[in-house]
Amino acid sequence: MELYMIVSAAFFFLLSLKCNAANSNLFREYIGAESDSIKFSDVPISSGVEFHFILAFAIDYTHDYHPSPSNGKFNVFWETKNLGPCQVSSLKDSSSNVKIAVSLGGDSVGKGKAFFAPKSKTSWVQNAVSSLTDIINQYDIDGIDIDYEHFRSSPEMFAECIGQLITILKQRVTISFASIAPYKEINSYYLALWRKYGDVIDYVNFQFYAYEKLSVSQFISNFKEQASNYGGGQLLASFESGGGGGLKPNDGFFEACNKLKDEGKLGGIFICDNSCPSLHISVKQEYGKDKLALIFTQPTQKSTALFSCFLEKKHRVSSAYFSF
Repeated sequence: MELYMIVSAAFFFLLSLKCNAANSNLFREYIGAESDSIKFSDVPISSGVEFHFILAFAIDYTHDYHPSPSNGKFNVFWETKNLGPCQVSSLKDSSSNVKIAVSLGGDSVGKGKAFFAPKSKTSWVQNAVSSLTDIINQYDIDGIDIDYEHFRSSPEMFAECIGQLITILKQRVTISFASIAPYKEINSYYLALWRKYGDVIDYVNFQFYAYEKLSVSQFISNFKEQASNYGGGQLLASFESGGGGGLKPNDGFFEACNKLKDEGKLGGIFICDNSCPSLHISVKQEYGKDKLALIFTQPTQKSTALFSCFLEKKHRVSSAYFSF
């Protein structure tokens, strides 16, 4: 299922959401890791949601033919051709509800795994603060996301390095928010961070797509388990486009979100995108910018029917997919 369709479905859901103390209409999407052709403009943005683009990734590895750990000296590894400082500035000028984050770490770099590998706590934090401040200022970034998945350190060292990094950047008003992106197999590292520095972490982007395929009831059960682990945190529901496990939209993702919403537990939705941008172009050519703006910002019965009709015709997606 391609990106435009899934983002649109998420918007329809979030726009229907009545926020309370726990529910949130926050939408977040990782971008930049899989395609050098994708643009910010390829992704529909609704003015009715809080929207975060998360640039993936900045990594503390050397940026050469054989990348190696650089002890907190971060370099940009996302595709900058269409996701550079000028594009960020233009996006923010045109969409006041959009914020930009940069994700740190990720699964791989070059042909190998991207490891969290500090030489010492002090040197790593000093290097990270300095190098990330430069990147944040250059790209007008609002927050950071922590997505390390491989480690050459103890959970305690990870917690201290990352916790101090976030604390310093917030104290200096370099960033306004921070998130973490754990999954079950690496929870020990992120829970060590959460227990000591949870007060400086704003969002938990738990990777529910890292589970094997889930039913609606299993997804809800896992969500509640992680909500308990990260008690007091704003936990987002998630799925991966173009692959992965967990619970997909056409298998009941939004049904699960509805149930979490009814219980006041839904902290938002995020997507890890591994799809291609071809669908974005076909939708734009079919309807044009003005009609798309109507569909995504004013999800009336008429506009919902219009968009679901298009999807059925072009991509064989049932209109029931949008029944919230």
